[in-house]
Amino acid sequence: MGKITIAIDGYSSTGKSTVAKQLADYLGYVYVDSGAMYRAVTLYAMQNGIISKNHFDTAKLKESLPLIHLKFYKEPNWGKAHIFLNGKDVEDKIRNLEVSKFVSPIATIHEVRAKLVAQQKQMGLEKGVVMDGRDIGTIVFPQAELKIFMNASAKERAQRRYKELLERGENIQYIEVLKNIQDRDHIDTTREDSPLVKAADAIEIDNSEMNLEDQFHTVLQLAKDRIAGRV
Repeated sequence: MGKITIAIDGYSSTGKSTVAKQLADYLGYVYVDSGAMYRAVTLYAMQNGIISKNHFDTAKLKESLPLIHLKFYKEPNWGKAHIFLNGKDVEDKIRNLEVSKFVSPIATIHEVRAKLVAQQKQMGLEKGVVMDGRDIGTIVFPQAELKIFMNASAKERAQRRYKELLERGENIQYIEVLKNIQDRDHIDTTREDSPLVKAADAIEIDNSEMNLEDQFHTVLQLAKDRIAGRV
C-alpha cells in the first residue's frame, strides 16, 4: 500500500496533536492540527467582540466567516507548522486557557464546522496526511485507512494541561483547568453537530499510564502495519 490517511480523534488534552505531529514527521506525511483551526476562529471571535464570558453573538459569527482566512505555514527552523489568521501568526495566542474556555461553544456552530471541514477535506485529498481533532474519523475522513481514538482520565489530562500552561507562564489553578476539561468534554460529546464519538472502526488508546515515547511507538506500529497491509 502507498500513502494512507490517518485520523486521530479524542478528548481534549489527550496528546493527540503531539503524537500526530511525531507520526507525520516520522512518516514524512503532512500534519494538520484541526484544533488549531477552531482555536483561530475562536480567537477572531474574542478579538471582535463576538464571544465573551456572558455573551455569544452567533449571528455575527456566521456573518463574519467569509472574513476569516486560515493558513498553515512552516519555516524550516520551526518544530511544526504555525496557523495564521488573516495573515498573522497566532500559534502562541491560541494556546491559552481563555481561548480553551470558548473553543467548544464556537465549535458547536454548524456554519463554522462546515467551513472548516470543507478546508480539512481539501487538505487530505492527496493522502499522506495525519490529522487530529474531534470528528476526523467520523466526518472529515470517514474512509481513513487508520483511525485512532485517544482517551485518558480527566484528572490526568488536566494535570498535563496545567503543567503545560504553567510552563507558558500562565497564572492559573489546577481546579480551573480540570473544570475546563470537564466542561469541554460535556460540550464536545453532547453537541448536535458532529459530536465527539469513537468511530466504529477506530482503535482506542488510553494513554493515562503511558509516557510520550510509549504512546508514539504504539501508534507508529499501528501505522506501519496498516501501510504494509498487515491489518
